[in-house]
Amino acid sequence: METTPDTIGRVTIAPQVLITIVHQTTLSTEGVERLADKPPRRSKVKGRRAVAPGVEIVLADGHVNVAVHIHAIPKANLLQLAESLQQEIARAIEHIVGLQVARVDIYVDDISFPASGARQL
Repeated sequence: METTPDTIGRVTIAPQVLITIVHQTTLSTEGVERLADKPPRRSKVKGRRAVAPGVEIVLADGHVNVAVHIHAIPKANLLQLAESLQQEIARAIEHIVGLQVARVDIYVDDISFPASGARQL
């Protein structure tokens, strides 16, 4: 980044900020029971990486790549849920941080049935 006469300094956003945005957006979406307990497998995208349980963020070429692993509620339409999460996560990152989102990959790892009355599939 070149410094111009109008530039006052540099802005740095910690990758943990992106993790927090993804985490809060995901959990506030109807149909999501929780995030997966373990960090996702490392993606093949090269760049600066931040990982938390259920979330991986990779910053590459000025764009954000997101992978989210969730557990859904039993009544959720999984396709609609995944599409909604993709849109909401991208919108939140672009709106709050101003970074462009290259992709948002959603992985439904499981469906969380209540402990009482759970059925065997």
